[in-house]
Amino acid sequence: MSVIYLAGGCFWGVQKYFDQFEGIIKTTVGYANGRTENPKYEDVKAGKTGHVETVKIEYDESLRSLNQILDDYYKIIDPTSLNKQGEDEGISYRTGIYYTNESDLEIIQNKTSYKLQLVLFYYILITFFTPPVLEYF
Repeated sequence: MSVIYLAGGCFWGVQKYFDQFEGIIKTTVGYANGRTENPKYEDVKAGKTGHVETVKIEYDESLRSLNQILDDYYKIIDPTSLNKQGEDEGISYRTGIYYTNESDLEIIQNKTSYKLQLVLFYYILITFFTPPVLEYF
């Protein structure tokens, strides 16, 4: 099993989108790479923590490759939109690819290098928090 973390606006929509594909074992919503531990939704949304709404995607690489997942990801985001995806605005809705496996970096760079003026970022995952109870807002 492999793991990648994707941010592309509201995590509920990103999660629903990826749940439909063969090879996706599990998706989990949470907050990535912020300045605080166990952030609250209200603080993340207000931009107080630096976290980004993110979906952890666990997948079977024999059924769906990281290349395919990134191709799917680019179908639902605008990688040139700064801190905004669709109607979702604010720093917590910025786009990002977060990885834990160094070997994924080359694939990620190859997928992003051909696009100009990107505000899509890719970083090694530092933190990921899944809130104990998430309500749909």
